[in-house]
Amino acid sequence: MMRLLIPFGIFIVLIVFLGIGLGLNPREVPSPLINKAAPAFELPTLADAERSIGLEDLKADGVVLFNVWASWCVACRHEHPLLVSLARQNVIPIYGLNYKDERPAALQWLRQLGNPYKASVYDEDGRVGIDWGVYGVPETFVVDGDGIIRHKHTGPLTVEAWETEVLPRIRRLQEGEG
Repeated sequence: MMRLLIPFGIFIVLIVFLGIGLGLNPREVPSPLINKAAPAFELPTLADAERSIGLEDLKADGVVLFNVWASWCVACRHEHPLLVSLARQNVIPIYGLNYKDERPAALQWLRQLGNPYKASVYDEDGRVGIDWGVYGVPETFVVDGDGIIRHKHTGPLTVEAWETEVLPRIRRLQEGEG
C-alpha cells in the first residue's frame, strides 16, 4: 500500500505545480532590477555616432520611458505607432535603445515610421541590453529621475497596457508618490 502512496503523492504535487504554472501570465517576466538603480551606460546615439548619451542624460529628464527596439523586430512595428502618438502628446520623454541592429536599417525605419525618441542609443552588440536584463524586444522601462527602474513592460506596449499599467505608475512618480 505504501509503495503506491508515494508515487500518487508525487503525482498530486506535480498536478498542483502544473495548475499554478498554467495560471501565470507568460508576458509577466519579473525583473530583479525593479526598484533598483538602472545599470549605467554610455553609448553613441543612433543618429550621430560621434555623440554619446547615458543614464545621466535620462536622469536629467526626470521620469522617462526607455524603450528597447530593433528594426528587425515585428512586435516593435506593432507598438511603434503608440510610441509616436505618446511623443506627439509630449506625455513623457522617450529614449530608445536600438538593440543588436544595423544602423542604416534602424535609421531608415525611423524615417519611414516616425521617430518618437528624444534620442536613441545604438547598442550594436547588445551588452547594455544584457545589463538591463533584456529578454527580447520590445521591452519598455520606466526610469525615475534618480535613475531607479520603477517598471518593466515586456512585449509590445499596447494602449490597454499603457492606460492600465504604465501611465498610472508614471503619474504617481511625477506626483512624487513613487
